[in-house]
Amino acid sequence: MKKLSPDRKRLVNNCITYGIVIAAFVILQICNAGGLLSPSIQGQLVPICAYVVMAIALNLVVGISGELSLGHAGFMSVGAFSGVVAALSLQNSIPNDGLRLAIAMVVGAVLAGVAGVIVGVPVLRLRGDYLAIVTLAFGEIIRNIFNVLYVGVDENGLHFSLQNEMALNLAEGGKSILKGPMGFTTNVKLATFTAGFILVLITLTIALNLINSRSGRAIMALRDNRIAAESVGIGATKYKLMAFVTSAVLAGAAGVLYAMNYSSMAPKKFDFNTSILILVFVVLGGIGNIRGSIIAAAFLTYLPELLRNFNLDEYRMLVYAIVLILVMLVTNNPMLKSVFTFAGRKARKEEAQKGGAVQ
Repeated sequence: MKKLSPDRKRLVNNCITYGIVIAAFVILQICNAGGLLSPSIQGQLVPICAYVVMAIALNLVVGISGELSLGHAGFMSVGAFSGVVAALSLQNSIPNDGLRLAIAMVVGAVLAGVAGVIVGVPVLRLRGDYLAIVTLAFGEIIRNIFNVLYVGVDENGLHFSLQNEMALNLAEGGKSILKGPMGFTTNVKLATFTAGFILVLITLTIALNLINSRSGRAIMALRDNRIAAESVGIGATKYKLMAFVTSAVLAGAAGVLYAMNYSSMAPKKFDFNTSILILVFVVLGGIGNIRGSIIAAAFLTYLPELLRNFNLDEYRMLVYAIVLILVMLVTNNPMLKSVFTFAGRKARKEEAQKGGAVQ
């Protein structure tokens, strides 16, 4: 790898990342067809895809842009509930499940992107802890809005209310979709593992192309030294907003995929804890490391179910926390890094000596 040019290194690394995702999908599909996957694993496939997309999206902000955002669950909820409303509203006019899911994802991604613009324009002028606090507040505001929002549909179109379900005044044959703190309770589950895999590939393509583009280099220059970047004409607000809105759009699409995997879901699902969970994926996988985020999101999403299989229900979350701490200690231990580095150098030195002896 050291003999390769930087462009070829990036190409090889990107191909490895795509290869890991495609290989995992093919292996899981073969195992599923052969009946080798347990029901618990099958039930986690779509959430894993959604969380992988969320981890990649948040890494664009935290790792590539260098800003700390704690409100990505808010963008996820915007996509989730708007996507459910779109899918259920089009149930009679578009009977094809795949097409309806795609439309719902587009609607959820666009509205989450709009929310990203509304939040990002004033917020990205802040830095550090102030930005984190404001994004955290945004996520809580969105959750509380959905707690009081009622949406229904009838022959006259969509109806909205902030009071109660009766205030929707639906015509005969109409149905309520969002029911305030209850969220949605009659959703048609459209999400599939194949749809999740396609969304992961699309997300990877968008993220890697952005990182390796001119705009991506400008974003990383702002992350490394904002004053120096601005001194050569790089607009901080423009490029940081680009990363932030792209991240929000991907989070909205992930929210639709996640919501379409369940028949019911309440707004409290997308609280502060969900934002922290996604941030854990990013930190554990390596800030700025897209491949690490994918692996960390997949592993940590399935870990609670894996511990459940070992009859550790009472201590499941305790073991989960201990595993997180141990992994963070191992991955951030300078001594272990030096050991691995020394071992690698020693192996390369021995290979070079053997090669010289053969010659």
